[in-house]
Amino acid sequence: MKRTRRSLISLAAGLLSMTMLSGHAMAQSTLTMLIDNGANTVAITEALVSAFEKSNPDIDIEIETRPGGGEGDNIVKTRLATGQMTDIFYYNSGSLMQALAPQQTLMDLSGEPFMANVSDTFKQVVSVGGAVYGIPISPAEAGGIFYNRDIYAELGLKVPKTWAEFMANNEKIKAAGKTAVIQTYGDSWTSQVLVLADYYNVQSAVPDFAKQFTAGVAKFAKTPAAEKSFERLKQVHDAGLMNEDFGAATYNDGLRMLVNGEGAHYPMLTFAIPALAENYPELLAKVGFFAQPGDDAATNGLTTWMPGGFYIPKTSSNPGAAKKFMAFVASTDGCKVLEQTVGVNGPFLINGCKLPDKVAPVVADLLPYFAEGGHNAPALEFLSPVKGPILEQLTVEVGTGIREPAAAAASYDEDARKQALQLGLPGW
Repeated sequence: MKRTRRSLISLAAGLLSMTMLSGHAMAQSTLTMLIDNGANTVAITEALVSAFEKSNPDIDIEIETRPGGGEGDNIVKTRLATGQMTDIFYYNSGSLMQALAPQQTLMDLSGEPFMANVSDTFKQVVSVGGAVYGIPISPAEAGGIFYNRDIYAELGLKVPKTWAEFMANNEKIKAAGKTAVIQTYGDSWTSQVLVLADYYNVQSAVPDFAKQFTAGVAKFAKTPAAEKSFERLKQVHDAGLMNEDFGAATYNDGLRMLVNGEGAHYPMLTFAIPALAENYPELLAKVGFFAQPGDDAATNGLTTWMPGGFYIPKTSSNPGAAKKFMAFVASTDGCKVLEQTVGVNGPFLINGCKLPDKVAPVVADLLPYFAEGGHNAPALEFLSPVKGPILEQLTVEVGTGIREPAAAAASYDEDARKQALQLGLPGW
């Protein structure tokens, strides 16, 4: 009897222990996450979080949004500096990430097994001093010109390979009584695209510009090919090509105008493709894309962007669960979520992930630039850690006609100098 009683007691204790362990296992672990409020970022993040929570029912993720642009940058920097950042946050890669002082604020992920899945191309733009801090939230992207295919067909226009051809198309569109170039300065960050997406043309003219700019030698105001990027923004304004409400229109307004044929061109990054696919699936086929043209058709090429990434701050209260989420995103399962729920806008940066056999026409327009023999180059912010934070203010001023390109270029050089000094770069 004693043996039986002991067995029963042991069994009861075991059951109690299992119940307690089960209760512990099922106790919800909550992660907090901060992302920008862009429609594509929200769509991608919500899809990834939903899929992750289904396969990890013991982890809840609470998503908080912030504004984009300079205001959002300040929120991220302030929360990191005060130790109040969420467990995971989304932010840019490249120079803006380096401005977060990642060695002091972010968790080094280089030793995590899931980092083996991340392409070396992306690791380069989220690394400082041998440490790697982020994983990509989406495929590779690019900056250029979205266009409405119906307007092009109606007016018999061809995709331009030079800036002169682009402006000639714009004049024909304007003559037909249509908005030629959509601009959305209500979201000031969008004003930068015509300048930033021109970098392939800058590099074609001055191959070592990024190196010399980082060293404090090359300047926008003293490099004609670089200053021309600001001049092109002014040309679009001075020719009267923009929508009347360009000062108040937002990014979402721009996407709507593009797909509905309310405007022919929208300078934008291809991270807009998932938002277009989600919000206007029946109209997506009306949208095309081409690289921002330069002066020579023979050197026509694309300025590429690495996507933003997810990061874990050193102050995360649950780094284990945060890393589990990161591992899910950096997997083929994460890629499938993107493909099935928010679309694909370019080549994946997770090893083993492949594009579907059929992609939207606008994605097909992008792929030749990445194919063997295609012409592309990273945006300056991925080749240099220096990116002045007031650029969007300057591009709004140039784009509204209240500041001359030469003055904007000189002001940007001064802003870049201040940031280079903060980063401790030599030569400035």
